[in-house]
Amino acid sequence: MKYKDISELSNTYFHKHKRLVAPLCGFPGVSMIGADIKLAQQNFGEHYKAIKKVVDVFEPDVAFPLMDLSVEANALGRYTIFPKKDSATVPKMKFNMEEIERLQEINISFDSRIIGYVETMKLMSVGLPDNVLKGAYITGPYSVAALIIGADEAAIATALEPEKLHKLCDFVTEKIHAYTTLLISAGAELIVILEPTAVMLGPNQFSEFSAFYVKHIIESIKYSKTNTVYHTCGNTMHLIDRMVRSGVNGLSLDSKDMGVDIKEVLDKVPENIVVIGNISPCKTLLRGKPHEVEKEVTELLEETKKYPNFILSTGCDLPQETPPENIKRFVKIGKEYKI
Repeated sequence: MKYKDISELSNTYFHKHKRLVAPLCGFPGVSMIGADIKLAQQNFGEHYKAIKKVVDVFEPDVAFPLMDLSVEANALGRYTIFPKKDSATVPKMKFNMEEIERLQEINISFDSRIIGYVETMKLMSVGLPDNVLKGAYITGPYSVAALIIGADEAAIATALEPEKLHKLCDFVTEKIHAYTTLLISAGAELIVILEPTAVMLGPNQFSEFSAFYVKHIIESIKYSKTNTVYHTCGNTMHLIDRMVRSGVNGLSLDSKDMGVDIKEVLDKVPENIVVIGNISPCKTLLRGKPHEVEKEVTELLEETKKYPNFILSTGCDLPQETPPENIKRFVKIGKEYKI
């Protein structure tokens, strides 16, 4: 497998007067094959069928699996709920830090859901066209820690019990790294690090409890030459610099509705860092009409016209009910737009 540097790829497209188009749209594929989310998240054959359908119908330049924040926490034994028509969730439960000693013994490579996502990645690697970049998701260290002890408890611990939180982040980073290497071995060309819970942190806390550990993961896989992208939901304008310092190849950012000014971000970051975004998943693609999708996509492409490191995408994963015609229009406008 030849390494495809995402920054170089974005530049190549730019000099051909085109844009890479990479919607985060795994979930609509589930409906398109007549399955449900629970089945697809627990059966890697169905999971792959959904992603293959997305690629065949919409022809994106980058393909992603279903976004699932529960995989690592579930592999560490946290109680997980699997709704039929929604993503798996990890409800808040009491956690004793002494449990880490026992959890250290768990080899998550034997976890059935970890195996399912790795097998999905293998199928994507061999079954999708060579010109499609194959992406995979991991949950960021702070977000996994917050799933284990609770989001409010994690936020409080950043100030009142930082040593305990660091111990937990150290532990989960080791497990996340193990999962990451499995995905890379399965053919992942792009690792997207999902840190939605970290958006509530200030810049210094974000650096200490998220970016520091993300940097460790990136350093650990650097010889694999795999692209890495930081994805954080919500308004991340106060965190952009800290995200860049982690050493990632790119930033995946939420929509304008959430307060993200993509042009301001592009003015801030180095040209070798791609900025991916940021059409509204719900307001525009779920609820909008095709002509409204076309209008917003065109406006964003005009706004970002001079930047070689911009990749057209959605602000986050698209809901399962997103109309296929809206996704088709999104990709069509993105691919036909001439810089």
